[in-house]
Amino acid sequence: MEWLTVAIAKGRIEKEMNTIFYEIGMDSWIDPGSRKLVFEDHENQIKYIFVKPVDVVTYVEKGVADLGIVGKDVIEEQEGDIYELLDLQFGKCAFAIAGFPNSKQFRLKSNIRIATKYPNITKKYFENHDIEIIPLNGSVELAPLIGLSDVIVDLVETGNTLKANGLIVLEEMMQISSKIICNKVSYRFQYEKIMEYTSKISDGRDRINENFSKR
Repeated sequence: MEWLTVAIAKGRIEKEMNTIFYEIGMDSWIDPGSRKLVFEDHENQIKYIFVKPVDVVTYVEKGVADLGIVGKDVIEEQEGDIYELLDLQFGKCAFAIAGFPNSKQFRLKSNIRIATKYPNITKKYFENHDIEIIPLNGSVELAPLIGLSDVIVDLVETGNTLKANGLIVLEEMMQISSKIICNKVSYRFQYEKIMEYTSKISDGRDRINENFSKR
């Protein structure tokens, strides 16, 4: 039987997935203290590669990985030719438009200046509006404060950073969580193993959620 290769976004998603692997007994390969980027689960014939979140879709789309585990924000921004197989129901947050409280009528402007790390998502969402997208890689909350933009588009989890900078959510765009994605060729030729794998991950996710709800 062929091995599966799974690309996992490093950081928070990696830690959440380790919890699921421990829950379902597929954790023998995990070495939390290691700086390695490639691990092999010989028992289940699965290779895990750990990459930056922005690269997961590329690895899956190009067939380097059969499956990928990454946030929906990356999937939407990258617009890769892949399948989404499973909502992991963690890493939940929302895409939102934010600005100063007096900017609630921002849509009435003829040319809306929007600072964001997600230009593709922003362009698609505002496809019928006249906008100027200002791409930033750092703290986008700074843009309205210094007059660089009218509003921002960003991920919002608690809203604490917005509040600390005098900003509020003006409009919620979409909910985001982590997903399992799949290469289209792999889906066809390794369907049974992929379905078995995603079923195990789904079971682990549900057990963790159930235990959490009982606390």
